[in-house]
Amino acid sequence: MSVGSRTTDDSPPAVWRPGAEGEVLRARAAMLADIRDYFSAVGVLEVETPLACRAAGTDPAIDPLIARYTGPLYPQGVDLYLQTSPEFAMKRLLANGSGPIYQICKAFRDGEAGRLHNPEFSILEWYRPGYRVADMMTEVAAVLRCALHRRGLETETQSYAGLFAARLGIDVFAVDAESLHQVAVQHRLSGAEGLKLDRDGWLDLLMSHVIQPALGPGRLCYVTDYPASQAALARRNPDRLTAARFEVFLDGAELANGFDELTDADEQAARFEAENRERRARGKRPVTVDRQLLAAMEAGLPTCCGVAVGLDRLLMLRQGLDDLDAAMSFSLRRC
Repeated sequence: MSVGSRTTDDSPPAVWRPGAEGEVLRARAAMLADIRDYFSAVGVLEVETPLACRAAGTDPAIDPLIARYTGPLYPQGVDLYLQTSPEFAMKRLLANGSGPIYQICKAFRDGEAGRLHNPEFSILEWYRPGYRVADMMTEVAAVLRCALHRRGLETETQSYAGLFAARLGIDVFAVDAESLHQVAVQHRLSGAEGLKLDRDGWLDLLMSHVIQPALGPGRLCYVTDYPASQAALARRNPDRLTAARFEVFLDGAELANGFDELTDADEQAARFEAENRERRARGKRPVTVDRQLLAAMEAGLPTCCGVAVGLDRLLMLRQGLDDLDAAMSFSLRRC
């Protein structure tokens, strides 16, 4: 047995070679340079913020990874959440008067691994004070065309409710969880019969497994006006049923998630509390609320829009790959 394949337990043999070939590594470097050139040209400042923090997002659908620090300041030890997005720290910069900012960094999410997911991934996130959803959608198209090297990439826009009505005959604002469960079973989604999800959980499952694969064939597809219950960090639209949130899809892959950001500290605090209640109801550990973010919002978070883009998926599409493993140097299966 060679040294490189020696194991001491039942783990699989070591896979030391990277998933991404040299051409893909060079394409990643070029893509990141293109993105930085774009933001430099339009006057958006690149920033860095911490990835290990004492608080994190409370969204019940997203679980953070947790590290333990013991040393100066915390001799008894403290849990640090590996951030699922740099959003909260970037909003503190915005409240302090940074102006438009962007960041390219790593983000982390528990329970996500597969063809289009990895627990550690690269993210581009940026914020534009004074922008509303329509402004941000225009800029997202410009950034994606630049990063993908597809200047003529066309766009289309569909509402979340419209997609469910047209493709599944569902009124997302009237349907109950059990009816959605039956639709999932009818579409033969693996394991659906034994799953126990709430209404938003079933909507998310149907979106990702039934509707999403057909979105954006050869063009950017914007899906707008998500149910307010699926956008805890976004402003609600005047109808109060939907939120100022959009996602962008290309060839069935989700690339971007954007919000007209909530700026009301009291409402944000109430949403955090509600989400932690939901986490407890699902048997999940509650997440420490980011009181520093709430203080920044209280001091004055400017009206702004923000967008997050998954860079590994973006590279995958740019290079015509069919698995994130081939777009990353070392995905989880190689670590």
